[in-house]
Amino acid sequence: MIETNTPLPVVLTFGLYLVAMLVVGWLGWRATSSLADYILGGRRLGAFVTALAAGASDMSGWLLMGLPGAVFASGLSEAWIAIGLVLGAWANWRWVAARLRLFSERAGNALTLPDYLANRFGSHAQALRTVSALVILVFFTLYAASGVVAGARLFESMFGMPYATALWVGALCTMAYVFIGGFLAVSWTDTIQASLMFTALVMAPLMVMSALGGPHASVEAVRAHSPAHFDWIGSLDAVAIVSLMAWGLGYFGQPHILVRFMAAHSHREMTRARRIGMTWMVLCLAGAVAVGFFGTAYYAAHPQQGGAVAANPERVFIELAQQLFSPWVAGMLLAAVLAAIMSTLSAQLLVCSSALTQDIYKAFWRRHASERELVWFGRATVLAVTVVAIALAADPNSRILGMVGYAWAGFGAAFGPVVVLSLIWRRMTARGALAGMVVGAVTVVVWKQGGWWQLYEMVPGFVLATLAIVVASRLDRTPDPEVTRLFDEVQQAVRAG
Repeated sequence: MIETNTPLPVVLTFGLYLVAMLVVGWLGWRATSSLADYILGGRRLGAFVTALAAGASDMSGWLLMGLPGAVFASGLSEAWIAIGLVLGAWANWRWVAARLRLFSERAGNALTLPDYLANRFGSHAQALRTVSALVILVFFTLYAASGVVAGARLFESMFGMPYATALWVGALCTMAYVFIGGFLAVSWTDTIQASLMFTALVMAPLMVMSALGGPHASVEAVRAHSPAHFDWIGSLDAVAIVSLMAWGLGYFGQPHILVRFMAAHSHREMTRARRIGMTWMVLCLAGAVAVGFFGTAYYAAHPQQGGAVAANPERVFIELAQQLFSPWVAGMLLAAVLAAIMSTLSAQLLVCSSALTQDIYKAFWRRHASERELVWFGRATVLAVTVVAIALAADPNSRILGMVGYAWAGFGAAFGPVVVLSLIWRRMTARGALAGMVVGAVTVVVWKQGGWWQLYEMVPGFVLATLAIVVASRLDRTPDPEVTRLFDEVQQAVRAG
């Protein structure tokens, strides 16, 4: 029997939100008629949807739970990760987005990242496709499991569900609209979810500051309670700061973000999309930091309300939403937490499904499968990956941030240098790409086990993968004329705008 003290308006708001997501999934179903529609939306996303879909699929529950909680506990020294993410995201939009959009279309109309790499280099296509698909399946299954854990903890704390029940409810809510509507449903729901997250992270810190007497009074209240929260260094050393900033390197290799670039209507949309996406990201991150920062002063002034936050700082946003807003508004703000979790998890499920369908099933087993068969196989793999992610998340003591950090580093090191150099270096070869993927992925796994110097495994993985690409490409024969012709054609199109 499930018992909950959650007010009825909050329950109703959650219910309406979930129904709305299923309706969007049904609309995506009606607009999906081919595999290209199901896994890439037919390349018809506009700048606004591209920007918000990329942002929402990037920022998981960490944005509304992990980051505010870290700042609440330790102060502004925890904001270095946000700075690194902003710099990395801007560089990804600036130097990767438009080139990847052009290249992926002209390189055999590639629908997935493994598809792009296989078509980009021509030779060793099957090896590139296989290795990159395996990297995606391994790290994304772990990444998806972290999203399932986050969703389970939200349903567990909000509705009093046992963890095992919450695990299935949260995962199946997300799986449902991905299964039904594919990429279009995921992108449209991401746009709604990004808007909801933005609204929540603007309203919440403003209400906290209002409760403390305004911006100036809020700053002074934090200073009086915990002057150490203003320290940008705190207990961090140079290695720790580099490790936090290095999260930004991961953007270059995240398949669920890169595929949003590939799905845009045109590469000319990217400048406008970058401005929209970066504005959204900076304001959301600033709001998340502000919630944790000013939350310390609020609970110092209202200690009787802070028991749950003292036990788990990651609940600071949830508790402030419930205590400072009416139940209806609180329900909307708490739905934003679910939105953050669902947007990232849905993108992960779809990318795993795409890799299994396009890069394994179609490439090796059913080359001449009909579009209908491929779409239904894709839907079946969404269900299969969800079940595996639930199994991996079965331990209630699973650490969300640790799982996310491992998967983020794996993708960043395995794909980041490969993607960037494939877009800007004419001399890069297929053997170089293979060497970079393997070295990057293996370095992350080995470094994670060793934990040397407390340095985030992204850093050595990214550096060694880059060196492997350069060395292997230089030792290899020059690329085929057709490969260099395609490269020159794309570079000319990028310069022409």
